[in-house]
Amino acid sequence: MEVYLDLVIILNFLVDFLLLLGTNRLSGFPLSAKRCAVAALLGGLYSGGCMLPGFRFLGSLLWRLVSLGLMSVIAFGWSCSALKRGGVFILLSMALGGIALNFQRGSMTTLILCAGSLWLLCRIAFGDKVGGQEYIPITLTYGGQSASVIALRDTGNTLRDPISGEPVLVVSAKVGQRLTGMGESQFQKPLETLAQHPISGLRLVPYRAVGQSCGMLLALRLDHVKIGDREQSAMVAFAPEGLDGGYQALVAVG
Repeated sequence: MEVYLDLVIILNFLVDFLLLLGTNRLSGFPLSAKRCAVAALLGGLYSGGCMLPGFRFLGSLLWRLVSLGLMSVIAFGWSCSALKRGGVFILLSMALGGIALNFQRGSMTTLILCAGSLWLLCRIAFGDKVGGQEYIPITLTYGGQSASVIALRDTGNTLRDPISGEPVLVVSAKVGQRLTGMGESQFQKPLETLAQHPISGLRLVPYRAVGQSCGMLLALRLDHVKIGDREQSAMVAFAPEGLDGGYQALVAVG
């Protein structure tokens, strides 16, 4: 049977591209089509290389895992959440290969094992919250400085501006440092910092967290905040203790 190299590259590119987009979708992260396309191109070229005489050793399990790992880094980056998404992508790729192979062989047992392994990894990687969380890209601009972060759309975020009553966007203090140039200690001592007037427009927003007494967060109104595809002004508060997980901001649902 004749095998055309260009068709192998194109087919694997399309399959890997869809798997990468599906992984982002499964984990609730926004689609990164350009990064996924570059990663999928690497996957297509790798598959084509496996067909060339003298390079068929690339088809071994070790090199397959290496290629999938590189594709994950290109598509998702290098962070805790990216590693989780990379793990899901690797299992999706291997499960798809096993499913296709065993459909041909008619092995129903292996097919069930592939599906069960996929479900188990999703449980481990996302803690029973696969598809239950939604992440959106946010870009904040202040004083000529911009910061692009990933925000969790949080149903429990009830923080509001006591004056206007509008929802408050919460970002980590590290993002605040990049935008304003203020130091970490200034975000940890909001009352003292406000008294020093380091930048104009700075104010306090009261908050209450589970297991903690009432406190204050430094906040600042930014005129240019892009949430997904929508640009607006927003009150932004800075959390000195940082945020857990693969996100750097919290945005209220709505």
